[in-house]
Amino acid sequence: MKQLSKKGYLSETARNIKPSGIRKFFDLANEMDDVISLGVGEPDFVTSWNVCEAAYAAMESGYTAYSANAGLLELRQAISKYLDSQFHVNYQADKEIIVTTGASQAIDIAFRALIDPGDEVLIAEPGFVAYAPIVQLAGGVPVPIETTAENEFKLTADQLEKRINEKTKIVLLCFPNNPTGATLEQEELKQLARVICRHDLLVLSDEIYAELSYDRPHYSIARLPEMRERTIIISGFSKAFAMTGWRLGYLAGPEQFLQAMLKIHQYTMMCAPTIAQHGALEALVNGREDVERMVASYRQRRNYFVKASNQIGLPCHRPGGAFYAFPSIRKTGLSSEQFAEQLLKEEKVAVVPGAVFGEGGEGHIRCSYAASMENLQIAIERIGRFVQKRIL
Repeated sequence: MKQLSKKGYLSETARNIKPSGIRKFFDLANEMDDVISLGVGEPDFVTSWNVCEAAYAAMESGYTAYSANAGLLELRQAISKYLDSQFHVNYQADKEIIVTTGASQAIDIAFRALIDPGDEVLIAEPGFVAYAPIVQLAGGVPVPIETTAENEFKLTADQLEKRINEKTKIVLLCFPNNPTGATLEQEELKQLARVICRHDLLVLSDEIYAELSYDRPHYSIARLPEMRERTIIISGFSKAFAMTGWRLGYLAGPEQFLQAMLKIHQYTMMCAPTIAQHGALEALVNGREDVERMVASYRQRRNYFVKASNQIGLPCHRPGGAFYAFPSIRKTGLSSEQFAEQLLKEEKVAVVPGAVFGEGGEGHIRCSYAASMENLQIAIERIGRFVQKRIL
């Protein structure tokens, strides 16, 4: 076969972006038997049957063509009502909501619409592994703000203030947080908002875990009067409605921003899957009881796993949301990657090294408690056995 004659066909951006650190451990786990995975960031529940039936009915009725670029109007109207009733934020269905192919696509088109080359985006870390690469793909510069276990991984106004400069344009918030489960209360958000408004910044608020808040209702920063005009909300159906494989998310925000994002969506995706949109409509209209049932189960598992982690020697704060615990493994003397690799090989439990979520995650591991109670109990027994060999 003739060799390519030129070097450098790949863009510099593509060459420099690191592959997901999470996938490495999933791939290793998939090659082994009897592995209990606490690594996957998705519900262990299946999509509710009425949602599936709605999708089947849509197919049988011939709804297999494109929808409007922004999504089915009925679904956008349902999202508008849902955001208003559940989180007390109001957006016009026809101008201020876009249905996307998962929340990740929503993040992508939002950054591409807002970032010019060299613009800086402040990201609280530990944070979702895709944030920084998506910022880079849009030509921006991700700037991490390291949160700490001592403060339960909350982002403070002082931390935010110290990282702002003339290039700062956007603050990315994800609370409840992946991977730490950290949440922010209303007063804490008000303090952040004062800094954000003083410096005239925008906010991208990833609220995909909003429904999975265990100790108090989720409070959106967009609910603050001075913040609605400068905040874009990212959310979707994957986590709360157990619809990860349906690939459906949405954007909600001021019309001037959303219409620019819609243009990018038109050219890159056309529209979200129509059949999935019909399922999501059913989830919003008739799925609240299923969400509450799942949240109650996650709360029980969280309480068990956090208590058990502390008992076996891995200090762990109690996360207020999402379905992750983020225990410290510093007492073992291992790096988070060493801990995860050795635990998988010796005890067949898959967790995610904290370092893949940013430098602030080193010394911790992410454990998803979106697993059966039986598997959580077995996993704790195995992790405890592994830890005791290293901290005696």
